Amino acid sequence: MEIKVGDTVEMKKNHPCGAKTMKVLRVGLDYKLECTGCGRVVMSPRRLIEKHIRKVVATEAPK
Repeated sequence: MEIKVGDTVEMKKNHPCGAKTMKVLRVGLDYKLECTGCGRVVMSPRRLIEKHIRKVVATEAPK
């Protein structure tokens, strides 16, 4: 799965606030995601996040 900074991804489970989408802030050994519902920032290992992503919903256009 090709995930880049700025992409919005849909997760398999909802965030506690109820939102199901997150924006990718950082990609590397671990992912840094921001919830689109409440704005909470989450960092987790790459293998764990890639297992929980359902699909890429939107891709931010390069500037």
